[in-house]
This record gives sequence, C-alpha cells and structure tokens, in this order.
Amino acid sequence: MPGSRSHEAPPQALALHDARSFFERALAHGVNHGILGAEKLAALHAEAPKGMVQIARYFGSEFLRPELERARERIVNFVSLHLQDASGGDLAQAAQLLATHSLLSRSKAGTDMLRALIALPESTHFGMQGQDEAQVSLLALWSLRSYAQYREELARRSRIGEVVQAALWIASHYQLDDEALEEGGADAEGVLRTALALHALAPRSTEWPSAATFQKLLAARRKAGKAVVGADALAVPKGLPPALHAVVDAQKPVVLADLQKLLDPARPLAQQLRPMTALRHRYFLLEDPLGEVDEYLRAAASQPGDEAPPAAASKTWQRATLGEQDEAALLTLFLCLATGVPKKTLLPEKAAKTLVRKLRSKGWQPELADAFIRAHAPEVHRADYLALWQGFVSEARATLQDDHDYGLGDALSLLRRECHVSE
Repeated sequence: MPGSRSHEAPPQALALHDARSFFERALAHGVNHGILGAEKLAALHAEAPKGMVQIARYFGSEFLRPELERARERIVNFVSLHLQDASGGDLAQAAQLLATHSLLSRSKAGTDMLRALIALPESTHFGMQGQDEAQVSLLALWSLRSYAQYREELARRSRIGEVVQAALWIASHYQLDDEALEEGGADAEGVLRTALALHALAPRSTEWPSAATFQKLLAARRKAGKAVVGADALAVPKGLPPALHAVVDAQKPVVLADLQKLLDPARPLAQQLRPMTALRHRYFLLEDPLGEVDEYLRAAASQPGDEAPPAAASKTWQRATLGEQDEAALLTLFLCLATGVPKKTLLPEKAAKTLVRKLRSKGWQPELADAFIRAHAPEVHRADYLALWQGFVSEARATLQDDHDYGLGDALSLLRRECHVSE
C-alpha cells in the first residue's frame, strides 16, 4: 500500500559476535589476505606443541592431559594478549606481527606483560607489599583471563603504583625509610595526607611528625588563630615530579576538611586524635613512646588536686595482649574472649575455623570482652578500645552468625581482614 513503508519498523542491523580468540582471528585474517603463507603456517604448527609442553611443565606437568589442554588455552591467551595490545586491535597489524616473529616469542611477550602486571603493587598499604601469592600461581590465574580484564587490572594497579611512588618520594624527602613505613603499617594515601597537613602547619619542617608533635603543631596553629583556607594552602613538597602531582592533589579535599575540624576551637583536639578514631587513621604519624609518656604525665597533672591520674593497663592486660597495640591483634583477643576460646592475638587458620564453628553452634558473649576492656585496659585508651570492639561486633555479627556460609569462606575473609589470622 502506498505510504505503508512509513509504518514499517526499520531493518535491524545484526551485530555479529566473533567468539574466537584474537590470535585465531589474526591468524585467519593473515591467511585470507596473503600475509601468512604456507611456510609460515608450517612453522606455527611446529612451534605450537613445543610451547604447550613448556607451559604445561611450568605450571604443572606435561604428562597430564588436562594440563596440556590448559596449556593450549594459555599459549593462545598469551599470544592474543600481546597481539591485541601491540596492534591496538588491528587484525592486519597483528597478522604482520605473526608473520615477522615466531609464535614462541609472541607467547613470551604476552607472558612478560602479565609478569609486569603482577609486579605492580596491588595495595597502597606498605605492610602488604611483597605479601602477594607466589608469582607462578598468580601467572596461572591471569594466563586464563581476557584482555579486557588485563586492561582493567593494569589501570587499577597503575593508579595504585602512582600513589605508592608519590608516597615513597615524599618519605625519602623526609628521610623516612621503607622499614619505618612497613613497621608503622602506613598506607600511601596516609603518607600523602600527612605531608600536605605538615606543610600547611609547618612549611619549613624537615622531620616527619609523631602523634605528639602533630598535636603540638595543631595546638600552636589554634592559639595563633590561623585557619587553613582553600586547597592552595596545601602545597606539595618542592621537587615532587610533575607526573605525581595529580595523585597528591586528589588528597587535598580530605586534608582540608580534616584541618578545619582539627583547628576548630570548639572541638577537643585530643579527642579527635585518639588512636582509634577514623580521622587519626587517615594520617601516618610516627610512634613516640617518650611523647606518649609526656602526654600521660600532662593528663595526670591536669587532674584536680585529690583526683587520681588515669589508670595504667593492668598486668592481666599486659599478659593477654603481649604488648600488642594494633587493632587487628586487639580484635583477635577480644573475639577469643567473647567466644570462650584460649586468648590469643594471632589465630592460625585452623583455630579461626574452630572459633567460628563454636560461635555458630554455642553462641558468643561480646559483653565479656566489654567487661575485660573496662577492667584491664589503660584508662586513656579505654573508650577507644570499647568503640573499636563494639563497632566490630555490630558490623561482623551477621557474617559470623550466618549459618548459610557453609564453607566459612565469608567469615574467614572477614577475620583475615579485621583480625590476625595466619595460614
């Protein structure tokens, strides 16, 4: 009918999805367009079995059929990874690379890309650097992943690498060594934030601050009545490579907001800088036992005449904690108390599983840990430890008591993240 065409739905374009690997597509393109001749194809056919055997031997055994089948997947993935990255997805360029180079060299190039990826830091926490799984197991994992997954992980780790690089540069500027960062449990973002805050409070300072020093700088700034206004007041150290400025600048809004709170006379400074507060954890401050003693004596001196100074930790606390003060160790101890298992600040994985099973079968009593903290913890930190434990109980209760977590996977992941659990 005349005019009926206007009422017809437009023809739909069909998007064809090619499920073949990039290597297979490049190979087919090369054959179809005369880039790869019979001699080159024969060479590829001869090289492939050798490469498969080498890969199977590296990851397991070349004598097991399943290992050889996985080795075939891996060599295809290694070659695909390199070809797609080097050619930018252009099949003609990829085919030319196959024509120019051996199959094993392209497989090695793909493997080298994954090795470089694995070498990048996975976390900005300095205590976690070098704690990753063995390279072989990680390479086995990534050898079967897609190019898109590789690109996504490369982007993520590259961003982390820039943050870590900036933090290491700043640490070197203030003569902080790697050991101090690792032992102090620093994360790279915390180093950047502290550097920005330190430069705003004491631009000429050449020493990294302890908690006591940081508090003194803030108190002096309060007394002078000087606020820190605008991100321009947060300058990066001179000499920082321009390529790293962006990752430092990204921390400025957080530091600016924190300094506004810390310099507000209406907010008690000591309370904001308690060891367990979220604000305090955003900064990396050196441990200074003598400074802490001075702080304790000042607190005692500030008490009214007949009032007793803050109570120190009991001997029971000292024996139970073994001198440990970090959150993970304390939470491990408190959890042991609440579930009625032997008190430890480090649980082997087997003991952690036993603890979770007991908690689910017989229940737990978080109030026992509350009572222990009230009776034995040092008075100056008692409120912080109670808040730490009660926050953990509130957040972890559902996971620890989840009977549907049959393999204990969720519970163990939580305990590894929040407590001290060893393999």
